Amino acid sequence: MLLAADVGNTNVVFALIEGREIRARWRIATDPRRTGDEYAVWLLQLLKIEGVARKSIDQFIIGSVVPRAIHNLTVFAEKYFGKTPLIAGEGGAEWGVAIDVDEPRSLGADRALNTIAAHAKYDGDLIVVDFGTATTFDAVDFNGAYKGGIIAPGINLSLDALVGNTAKLPRIAIEAPTNDSVIGTNTEDQMLIGVFWGYVAMMEGLIARMKAEIGRPAKVVATGGLAILFDQHTEIFDAVDPDLTLEGLAILAERANA
Repeated sequence: MLLAADVGNTNVVFALIEGREIRARWRIATDPRRTGDEYAVWLLQLLKIEGVARKSIDQFIIGSVVPRAIHNLTVFAEKYFGKTPLIAGEGGAEWGVAIDVDEPRSLGADRALNTIAAHAKYDGDLIVVDFGTATTFDAVDFNGAYKGGIIAPGINLSLDALVGNTAKLPRIAIEAPTNDSVIGTNTEDQMLIGVFWGYVAMMEGLIARMKAEIGRPAKVVATGGLAILFDQHTEIFDAVDPDLTLEGLAILAERANA
């Protein structure tokens, strides 16, 4: 069984994967200072609750956009599972796809993993939208090559900036407005309209521009925690695939075993 760690800027997601089926997943706040022993105290208890023995973990893979977190996760894997982990994008877990941009090494692991998984699952040209700390829009051509993309502030970052830099605006939850009106009659509604519908308009506009530049039909695949929420209020997504990054890790682990 594969234990995969997807290290984002906000959270680390651990997943137990058999083949490409995700059996369980757990989330913990990202902290590069967290030691291997601290990961063990938390995760080994969760594995026990799930009824999974440590010896059943025969492979470990890490995909990280936080380089400082890799060392302690490696220590954790080696000390508690006796496995030297694969590092996505390195050694036996090289991407195996063309990264057709000015600085290929600067591409975040999550975006490369999304490219790999999306091309494996969907035909033709693709636009992958990933809702994380930042929201990314990535172009993947019909051959599976990463062609470039867009980085925008995540919706929570946008809200943090709005609330943090004003004296009287309150903290609100990210949720869909109760109706389609874009004329709010109180402060909270006006903020939600600005953040939510403003974000939808931004996505629709950027994706329309990307499609025009690609010049061929392109499927739009959404992933990340807020993908399902936005999918209910826009027609721009052809598929919502919340586990795309983890599936990319599973694919790399399979290749390393081949």
